[in-house]
Amino acid sequence: MKIIVYIYTDPLLETSPDEAIWGWEVDRIYQDFGKRNQLQQLFIDCQQEPANYLLIRRLEELGDKIGEVSDRITQLEAMGIIVIATEQAYTSATAKPSIELLDLLQEIQREQRSRRIRQGHARNRLEVSPPPGKAPYGYRRGKGKYIIDRSTSPVVKDFFDNFLLYGSLRGSVRYLAKKYNKKISVTTGRRWLTNPVYRGDTAYQNSEIISDTHASIISREEAAQVDRLLRRNSRLAPRSASAAHSLAGLVKCNQCQSPMTVTRVTQRYQHQEYLYLRCTDCPQSPKCRAISYQEILAKTIETVCHELPQAVAGINFPHMDAINNSLSDRMPTAIEVIARQQEILEQLPILIETGVLDTETAKIRAYKLRTQISQLQAKLATLPPVNLRSVAQAVSIPQFWLDLSEVERRFYFREFIRQIDIIRQNNAWDLQIIFIF
Repeated sequence: MKIIVYIYTDPLLETSPDEAIWGWEVDRIYQDFGKRNQLQQLFIDCQQEPANYLLIRRLEELGDKIGEVSDRITQLEAMGIIVIATEQAYTSATAKPSIELLDLLQEIQREQRSRRIRQGHARNRLEVSPPPGKAPYGYRRGKGKYIIDRSTSPVVKDFFDNFLLYGSLRGSVRYLAKKYNKKISVTTGRRWLTNPVYRGDTAYQNSEIISDTHASIISREEAAQVDRLLRRNSRLAPRSASAAHSLAGLVKCNQCQSPMTVTRVTQRYQHQEYLYLRCTDCPQSPKCRAISYQEILAKTIETVCHELPQAVAGINFPHMDAINNSLSDRMPTAIEVIARQQEILEQLPILIETGVLDTETAKIRAYKLRTQISQLQAKLATLPPVNLRSVAQAVSIPQFWLDLSEVERRFYFREFIRQIDIIRQNNAWDLQIIFIF
């Protein structure tokens, strides 16, 4: 008994499957990539020495059109070969009702139509063309790429600048509505902040990203800062992330384990207000009493100035500037790999001219190299951009914090502080700061 296998792989859409997927002991595997030369060889070999069984994943691998698939199945069956589709309910030795066979042919036709659409999208990716659909706000479609829309891009740029300045997504959304009368939801604002298009990159449905495909609205440094602020805000409740007070979302009562929220108290006929931090859901009786916001703020500044330099000095990591320059510890060869891949990209036109690679194969190779470069660049962007020790020394001066507004102070507190625990002792209290690092 002779068993053969035919595998067709479209290099635009998929990778070659493992040869061990069949679960049969096969005599020979015919495998095609893009073109069906091996399929023709299969027919020639079977005319000389017919096989008993032909294993195939799906019938549509036999041709690009339903007529080609039907003709080739007929030729194989005429040679006495039993065709078995492992991913479809088809075995040519089994007589099928006409309705069931018609359903199978319709399924093949739908799959081929879907494949043609996906092939078109894949070719657009190889050409680094934008994906189908409307261009993101701030851009318009040009000749094969996105072009900055000068009438709307200033709105997007101002949105990013506001977020970078204050670190508040909801605040940036309100800022757009007030200044430009551009009303967007918080979800839309988050999509803007994470959209690769505004960074000069193109993202496709398969989650692959190609860098530097068009003019960007924000720089690489700004994009890295946006990602860092989003990661920082993800630790906080949504409303706390945009709250006006610097301690919002950071303070927790160590006795009842309840988060503490900022509460305003005013007196009748007076404009002065008093701020307190109180537990949101204290289970104790009597409940933990509220504490003056200004007292906790003053104690927090004092503790940060005293403990932050010590905390940073105790971290076991190399100098941040050295990381940015050499990446010797966390990414020993990242920059070298990117440089090497850039050299390969530059050599591809020469390989096409000398006939080593055909144009389509070279485009596929270039696409894979660009996606790998984009992934490495994204990892590099997550590294700290500054020397943390020098920053810790600068912010350990009390006057630095006192000169800031509440919004600015909120920005810096969240750069270093993960949580502030209020430790109660009878009628007194103290606090303990848990730093991020």
